[in-house]
Amino acid sequence: MAYFAAVLARTEDGWDVSETELDAVESLADLADLAREAAQEDDSVLVFIEQEDAWFAIVRVDGEEDPRIFVSDGAAAARSSYGSVLTDELVEQAGESEFDDLDNLVAELDDEDSASEEEEEDEDDGPAVGPGGVPVGPLGDSEILAEFGLAAKDLVDLSGEGAVPGDALAEIADALGCGEILEAVR
Repeated sequence: MAYFAAVLARTEDGWDVSETELDAVESLADLADLAREAAQEDDSVLVFIEQEDAWFAIVRVDGEEDPRIFVSDGAAAARSSYGSVLTDELVEQAGESEFDDLDNLVAELDDEDSASEEEEEDEDDGPAVGPGGVPVGPLGDSEILAEFGLAAKDLVDLSGEGAVPGDALAEIADALGCGEILEAVR
């Protein structure tokens, strides 16, 4: 299947965008190294990955910090070689920190308390899960671009059912102020 990958390096003047090959990428560490090579000092670097008509991912690397990942459809990405590198990491992170996020736990408890009896009867069995236990739909850090002006809700909305990955990445690039530059390398 056809992939598109671009590296967006944050600079003093905006974003420097270049298409990149993922042939040598076998792990998240390889992808982070690829991003760090494009960085100017410790500025942010984003890697956009898109598999035609199936899913997109954004990996953010800030200096030597651990990469942050967002995938538009975890189950779809898990079925591809580059996507599985990302989803495997996200599933592993979720398992390690399942109870670390007390705010989410409190919010979930509040939601359960406020549910009506009728809603409780109609409750579904949770999120749909694809191969390897990877959830269907958006997965990862939806706040990955909030610092750059793209709210988590907007990112998740671009990942919803019926979204076209290429169009979503174009909208994200527009929101970051580098839409024309990204389109030029496509």
